Amino acid sequence: MSLKNWARLVVLGFLWGTSYAWIKVAITEISPVVLVGYRTLFGTLGLLFFLIFWGKGQLKWREVYPFLGVFALLGLFNVGLPFFLITWSELYIDSSMTAILLSASPLLTVVIAPFFLPEERFSLAKLGGVLVGFLGVAILIQPGVGRGASGHAAGYAAALLAALSYAATGVYARKKTQGPPPVVQAFLQLLMAAAWLWGAIAVTRQPVQVPSQPLTWAAALWLGLLGSSLAYILFFSLLHSVGATQTSLVSYITPLVSVILGVFLLTEQLRWQSLLGGLLILGGVALTSFQPAGDRLPAKQPCGDDVK
Repeated sequence: MSLKNWARLVVLGFLWGTSYAWIKVAITEISPVVLVGYRTLFGTLGLLFFLIFWGKGQLKWREVYPFLGVFALLGLFNVGLPFFLITWSELYIDSSMTAILLSASPLLTVVIAPFFLPEERFSLAKLGGVLVGFLGVAILIQPGVGRGASGHAAGYAAALLAALSYAATGVYARKKTQGPPPVVQAFLQLLMAAAWLWGAIAVTRQPVQVPSQPLTWAAALWLGLLGSSLAYILFFSLLHSVGATQTSLVSYITPLVSVILGVFLLTEQLRWQSLLGGLLILGGVALTSFQPAGDRLPAKQPCGDDVK
């Protein structure tokens, strides 16, 4: 991989890793659902701006119209719901803990994919990776659950549900979204997510807090424009340049960035369970990615199913 693509990968991991810290900052003033509403709105506007000025005619409504139902589902379950669950979980657990738990999403994909995608085969390496990763999850959450802290348990559950939502919709997207260009897919998912979020806010009459603190505005803008719009552009650029396997290395950078920021900026406590559990989860992900040379299938074009 070239130095330029390594730089893109590190920047992408930094953008996603810092997002967890910004969420922790913002939810001290505004509710999770409103923060996610701002995030999806700013993210949609950022990608729309990119498509208008640099998209080279990629956004063609006649071509995307047949997929609107699919993207309505993906906007809800691949963007809106997991964004909300991640944000809500940080009301109860550390930002770094949420990031580490989200890194288990590839393990859940490995479990789900063989039932729906014929090209995905289960192997002993994948089974071992899943077991190692789930052991890491158990070690990670045991201190909070073991103390009987219902808040901690709710936070863990929300983060793991977000990981499951990403895994399930990733498999669904690989079957259903072979048409529009990947950046257009990301834009449509953010657009639909914004519609779902603001619709839910209106129907449930949630109070819409307008941030009074500059830092809260900075968090919302960072999450939307950098943590979503720019991150997706970098993500799909890497997929096109180096492929899915090398792009997946970002899964190792993101929790590392989140842990560093959580400890040094948010004064979160780093426990040995977090270190061991996180290493086991990432080790499990690495095992599930291993394929003997004779078992490797030809690479497929990315279809934009790994949007976070």
